[in-house]
Amino acid sequence: MSHIEKAEASDVPSLTEAHRVHRVPARRLGNPGPLGLFSFASTTFILSFYNAGVRGVVVPNVVVGMGLGVGGLAQLLAGMWEFAAGNTFGATAFSSYGGFWLSFASLYLPGFGIVDAYNGNESELNSALGIYLITWFLFTFLMLVGSLRRNIGLMALFFTLMTTFMLLAISKFQANENVGKAGGAVGILCALIAYYVGLAELLVREESWFTLPLGTISKRVD
Repeated sequence: MSHIEKAEASDVPSLTEAHRVHRVPARRLGNPGPLGLFSFASTTFILSFYNAGVRGVVVPNVVVGMGLGVGGLAQLLAGMWEFAAGNTFGATAFSSYGGFWLSFASLYLPGFGIVDAYNGNESELNSALGIYLITWFLFTFLMLVGSLRRNIGLMALFFTLMTTFMLLAISKFQANENVGKAGGAVGILCALIAYYVGLAELLVREESWFTLPLGTISKRVD
Protein backbone atom coordinates (compact mmCIF):
# COMPACT_ATOMS: atom_id res chain seq x y z
CA MET A 1 0.00 0.00 0.00
CA SER A 2 1.37 3.43 -0.95
CA HIS A 3 1.97 6.18 1.57
CA ILE A 4 -1.00 8.11 0.14
CA GLU A 5 -3.32 5.09 0.50
CA LYS A 6 -2.14 4.57 4.08
CA ALA A 7 -2.82 8.21 4.92
CA GLU A 8 -6.32 8.08 3.41
CA ALA A 9 -7.09 4.89 5.27
CA SER A 10 -5.97 6.44 8.54
CA ASP A 11 -8.37 9.36 7.99
CA VAL A 12 -11.39 7.04 7.81
CA PRO A 13 -12.76 6.31 11.30
CA SER A 14 -12.95 2.70 12.30
CA LEU A 15 -16.28 0.92 12.47
CA THR A 16 -16.16 1.04 16.23
CA GLU A 17 -15.45 4.76 16.30
CA ALA A 18 -18.14 5.52 13.73
CA HIS A 19 -20.82 3.79 15.76
CA ARG A 20 -19.64 4.84 19.17
CA VAL A 21 -22.50 6.28 21.25
CA HIS A 22 -21.61 9.39 23.20
CA ARG A 23 -23.60 8.98 26.43
CA VAL A 24 -24.26 11.81 28.84
CA PRO A 25 -23.29 10.71 32.36
CA ALA A 26 -26.44 9.66 34.23
CA ARG A 27 -27.50 11.97 37.07
CA ARG A 28 -28.49 10.41 40.35
CA LEU A 29 -32.17 10.89 41.17
CA GLY A 30 -32.60 13.08 44.23
CA ASN A 31 -34.57 11.99 47.28
CA PRO A 32 -38.09 13.51 47.13
CA GLY A 33 -38.77 12.47 50.74
CA PRO A 34 -37.74 15.75 52.43
CA LEU A 35 -39.95 17.78 50.06
CA GLY A 36 -42.96 15.62 50.82
CA LEU A 37 -42.34 15.54 54.56
CA PHE A 38 -41.69 19.28 54.91
CA SER A 39 -44.76 20.09 52.79
CA PHE A 40 -46.91 17.82 54.93
CA ALA A 41 -45.41 19.13 58.18
CA SER A 42 -45.85 22.82 57.35
CA THR A 43 -49.48 22.52 56.32
CA THR A 44 -50.35 20.23 59.23
CA PHE A 45 -48.58 22.57 61.65
CA ILE A 46 -50.68 25.56 60.60
CA LEU A 47 -54.02 23.73 60.56
CA SER A 48 -53.31 22.04 63.90
CA PHE A 49 -52.70 25.42 65.54
CA TYR A 50 -56.12 26.50 64.27
CA ASN A 51 -57.74 23.26 65.49
CA ALA A 52 -56.15 23.78 68.91
CA GLY A 53 -57.69 27.26 69.06
CA VAL A 54 -54.36 29.05 69.42
CA ARG A 55 -54.83 32.85 69.58
CA GLY A 56 -58.57 32.41 69.20
CA VAL A 57 -58.49 31.29 65.56
CA VAL A 58 -61.56 29.16 64.80
CA VAL A 59 -61.98 29.69 61.04
CA PRO A 60 -59.27 27.71 59.18
CA ASN A 61 -59.68 29.35 55.76
CA VAL A 62 -56.17 30.85 55.79
CA VAL A 63 -54.77 27.33 55.41
CA VAL A 64 -56.50 26.93 52.02
CA GLY A 65 -53.52 28.36 50.13
CA MET A 66 -51.12 26.07 51.96
CA GLY A 67 -53.42 23.13 51.35
CA LEU A 68 -53.51 23.78 47.62
CA GLY A 69 -49.91 24.78 46.93
CA VAL A 70 -47.78 23.08 49.57
CA GLY A 71 -49.64 20.26 51.27
CA GLY A 72 -51.41 19.44 48.01
CA LEU A 73 -49.35 20.19 44.92
CA ALA A 74 -45.82 19.95 46.34
CA GLN A 75 -46.61 16.73 48.20
CA LEU A 76 -48.31 15.21 45.16
CA LEU A 77 -45.22 15.98 43.07
CA ALA A 78 -43.04 14.36 45.72
CA GLY A 79 -45.24 11.28 45.51
CA MET A 80 -44.84 11.04 41.75
CA TRP A 81 -41.06 11.27 42.08
CA GLU A 82 -41.12 8.55 44.72
CA PHE A 83 -42.67 6.28 42.09
CA ALA A 84 -39.77 7.15 39.78
CA ALA A 85 -37.32 6.36 42.59
CA GLY A 86 -38.94 2.96 43.11
CA ASN A 87 -40.32 3.71 46.57
CA THR A 88 -43.92 2.49 46.46
CA PHE A 89 -44.55 3.20 50.15
CA GLY A 90 -43.39 6.81 49.93
CA ALA A 91 -45.23 7.33 46.65
CA THR A 92 -48.48 6.03 48.12
CA ALA A 93 -48.16 8.14 51.26
CA PHE A 94 -47.20 11.45 49.63
CA SER A 95 -49.62 11.15 46.71
CA SER A 96 -52.52 10.21 48.99
CA TYR A 97 -51.94 12.93 51.56
CA GLY A 98 -51.36 15.40 48.75
CA GLY A 99 -54.84 14.44 47.54
CA PHE A 100 -56.13 14.85 51.08
CA TRP A 101 -54.93 18.42 51.30
CA LEU A 102 -56.33 19.28 47.87
CA SER A 103 -59.71 17.82 48.86
CA PHE A 104 -59.64 19.50 52.28
CA ALA A 105 -58.85 22.90 50.78
CA SER A 106 -61.70 22.51 48.30
CA LEU A 107 -64.17 22.34 51.22
CA TYR A 108 -63.46 25.98 51.96
CA LEU A 109 -63.40 27.32 48.39
CA PRO A 110 -66.60 29.38 47.94
CA GLY A 111 -66.79 28.54 44.25
CA PHE A 112 -67.13 24.85 45.03
CA GLY A 113 -70.10 25.40 47.33
CA ILE A 114 -69.44 22.20 49.30
CA VAL A 115 -70.14 23.57 52.77
CA ASP A 116 -72.94 25.83 51.53
CA ALA A 117 -74.76 22.77 50.15
CA TYR A 118 -75.73 21.84 53.73
CA ASN A 119 -77.79 25.05 54.05
CA GLY A 120 -76.66 25.73 57.59
CA ASN A 121 -77.51 22.23 58.86
CA GLU A 122 -74.54 22.00 61.20
CA SER A 123 -75.45 18.55 62.52
CA GLU A 124 -75.44 17.00 59.06
CA LEU A 125 -72.27 18.86 58.09
CA ASN A 126 -70.46 17.60 61.21
CA SER A 127 -71.56 14.03 60.47
CA ALA A 128 -70.31 14.34 56.90
CA LEU A 129 -66.97 15.75 58.05
CA GLY A 130 -66.72 13.03 60.68
CA ILE A 131 -67.12 10.33 58.02
CA TYR A 132 -64.53 12.14 55.88
CA LEU A 133 -62.04 12.24 58.76
CA ILE A 134 -62.64 8.67 59.93
CA THR A 135 -61.88 7.48 56.39
CA TRP A 136 -58.47 9.12 56.60
CA PHE A 137 -58.03 7.60 60.04
CA LEU A 138 -58.48 4.14 58.49
CA PHE A 139 -56.08 4.92 55.64
CA THR A 140 -53.47 6.21 58.08
CA PHE A 141 -53.82 3.04 60.16
CA LEU A 142 -52.93 1.04 57.03
CA MET A 143 -49.91 3.28 56.44
CA LEU A 144 -48.88 2.74 60.06
CA VAL A 145 -48.96 -1.01 59.47
CA GLY A 146 -46.80 -0.50 56.37
CA SER A 147 -44.25 1.52 58.37
CA LEU A 148 -43.69 -1.08 61.12
CA ARG A 149 -40.47 -2.46 59.61
CA ARG A 150 -39.03 0.85 58.38
CA ASN A 151 -37.97 3.11 61.23
CA ILE A 152 -39.28 4.45 64.52
CA GLY A 153 -39.55 8.00 63.17
CA LEU A 154 -42.07 7.00 60.51
CA MET A 155 -43.97 4.83 62.98
CA ALA A 156 -44.31 7.78 65.37
CA LEU A 157 -45.39 10.03 62.50
CA PHE A 158 -48.21 7.77 61.34
CA PHE A 159 -49.29 6.93 64.88
CA THR A 160 -49.72 10.58 65.85
CA LEU A 161 -51.39 11.36 62.52
CA MET A 162 -53.80 8.46 63.00
CA THR A 163 -54.60 9.73 66.50
CA THR A 164 -55.14 13.24 65.13
CA PHE A 165 -57.68 12.04 62.56
CA MET A 166 -59.44 9.94 65.19
CA LEU A 167 -59.79 12.83 67.63
CA LEU A 168 -60.96 15.25 64.94
CA ALA A 169 -63.52 12.73 63.71
CA ILE A 170 -64.84 12.21 67.24
CA SER A 171 -65.05 15.96 67.74
CA LYS A 172 -67.29 16.21 64.67
CA PHE A 173 -69.48 13.23 65.54
CA GLN A 174 -69.94 14.43 69.14
CA ALA A 175 -69.81 18.17 68.37
CA ASN A 176 -67.21 18.42 71.11
CA GLU A 177 -64.87 21.36 70.72
CA ASN A 178 -62.46 20.17 73.43
CA VAL A 179 -61.81 16.89 71.62
CA GLY A 180 -61.08 18.91 68.49
CA LYS A 181 -58.56 20.98 70.41
CA ALA A 182 -56.92 17.77 71.65
CA GLY A 183 -56.72 16.65 68.01
CA GLY A 184 -55.05 19.94 67.17
CA ALA A 185 -52.47 19.45 69.94
CA VAL A 186 -51.62 15.94 68.72
CA GLY A 187 -51.49 17.33 65.18
CA ILE A 188 -48.84 19.86 66.24
CA LEU A 189 -46.77 16.99 67.66
CA CYS A 190 -47.27 15.06 64.41
CA ALA A 191 -46.04 18.04 62.38
CA LEU A 192 -42.94 18.39 64.54
CA ILE A 193 -42.16 14.69 64.07
CA ALA A 194 -42.61 15.10 60.30
CA TYR A 195 -40.17 18.04 60.36
CA TYR A 196 -37.65 15.87 62.22
CA VAL A 197 -38.00 12.92 59.84
CA GLY A 198 -37.73 15.23 56.84
CA LEU A 199 -34.59 16.85 58.23
CA ALA A 200 -33.11 13.42 58.98
CA GLU A 201 -33.59 12.44 55.34
CA LEU A 202 -32.20 15.77 54.13
CA LEU A 203 -28.98 15.57 56.15
CA VAL A 204 -27.15 12.89 54.18
CA ARG A 205 -23.74 11.82 55.47
CA GLU A 206 -21.86 12.86 52.31
CA GLU A 207 -23.10 16.48 52.41
CA SER A 208 -23.79 17.35 56.06
CA TRP A 209 -21.81 18.01 59.22
CA PHE A 210 -24.06 15.68 61.18
CA THR A 211 -26.99 13.30 60.73
CA LEU A 212 -30.10 12.56 62.77
CA PRO A 213 -31.13 9.06 63.86
CA LEU A 214 -34.50 7.68 62.82
CA GLY A 215 -34.44 4.55 64.96
CA THR A 216 -33.40 1.73 62.69
CA ILE A 217 -35.43 -1.47 62.83
CA SER A 218 -33.82 -4.76 61.88
CA LYS A 219 -34.87 -6.04 58.47
CA ARG A 220 -36.51 -9.42 57.96
CA VAL A 221 -34.09 -12.20 57.05
CA ASP A 222 -35.61 -14.86 54.79
